[in-house]
Amino acid sequence: MTLKQTLMALDVMDDGFVNGERVKALFKGYPGVSVTVAKVTGEKGSTDFIKIVIPGTNGKLKGGDAPTFGIIGRLGGIGARPSRIGLVSDADGAVAAVASALKLADMQTKGDALKGDVIVSTHICPDAPTRPHEPVDFMDSPVNILTMNQHEVAPEMEAILSIDTTKGNRVINHKGIAISPTVKEGYILRISEDLVRIMEMATGQFAVTFPITMQDITPYGNDLYHINSILQPSVATDVPVVGVAVTAQAVVPGCGTGASHEIDIATAVRFSVEVAKEFTGGTCQFYDKHEFDRIIQLYGSMKILQTGGENEPRG
Repeated sequence: MTLKQTLMALDVMDDGFVNGERVKALFKGYPGVSVTVAKVTGEKGSTDFIKIVIPGTNGKLKGGDAPTFGIIGRLGGIGARPSRIGLVSDADGAVAAVASALKLADMQTKGDALKGDVIVSTHICPDAPTRPHEPVDFMDSPVNILTMNQHEVAPEMEAILSIDTTKGNRVINHKGIAISPTVKEGYILRISEDLVRIMEMATGQFAVTFPITMQDITPYGNDLYHINSILQPSVATDVPVVGVAVTAQAVVPGCGTGASHEIDIATAVRFSVEVAKEFTGGTCQFYDKHEFDRIIQLYGSMKILQTGGENEPRG
C-alpha cells in the first residue's frame, strides 16, 4: 500500500537535477498539506531542506490537543555526483520520509486523516561529498550536523522516527528494516513494546532491533565512532527519538549506487505511517514516563551526552 508512493519519490529523486522544489511539486495535488523549501549553503556545497506538514483533525494546528509526530529522513546526500552516477544507498532515508508524507497526504483525500499533526523533514542534495569511514565509506553532507538538526528537528515534534540507511556496518546482518532503542535526553532506554508490536504487524515478521552505544547518541564532530547519523536528531531535542534503519545482510557503502531496494524502503514507510496513526491517536508510547522519571531521580541528568562535552553547546 505504500509502494506506489515509494516509487513516486524514487522516480523524482533519482535525477541529477532534482532539488527541493521538484520534490515539493509532488504535493501540489494536496492543498491541505504545507510544504516549505529552504536552500542552505555550507563549506562543501548546498542542499535543499524540505519540511512537509500534514495537519490532523484534532491537531495543534487546528487548536486541538492530539500529539504531533515527527518523521525525519536522515542522510548526507541522495547522490555523490560527479564521482558516482545515480541514487546512492544513503538516499533511502530521504525517499522514505517523502514517501511517508505522500502516503499521509493521500490518506487525507480519502477520508483517513490522522488525529494529530505530522511533520516530515529531510534534505535533498544530488551532489554531496563522500568521506572515509570503517568498514566502508560514508556519504558526507554539504552542511554540518548542527545545521541539519536546526532545519529538520521541529520544536513541535513530540516524538520522532529518524529513518536512515544503516548498511555500512557489520553489526546488523538483516535485510529489511530494524529499530533502535528509544533515546531521550542522553539516555538509551528500553525498546518500546508498542513499536515492536507495530513493526511485527507491519512486516508480518518478528521485530528486528539493532544495538546502539553511548557514542552513537553524542553529536558528530567529537572524534568518537558513530554507527551513522541515525540518532543525531536526539542531540537536538528532549522528546523521544527512535531510529528506523533500512538494513542489509552484506556491508554496503552509503555512497554505493544501485543499492536502494524499493520493497525495503516501502516497508520503512508502512511502519512509519502506522506509528504515526497510533502515536497521534494516543495508542503508542515511545517510552515509559514513570520509569524515565525514576531513572532521573536515581541517576540524574545525562544531557551532557547531547553536547560536545563539558562547556560545549548542544547540537
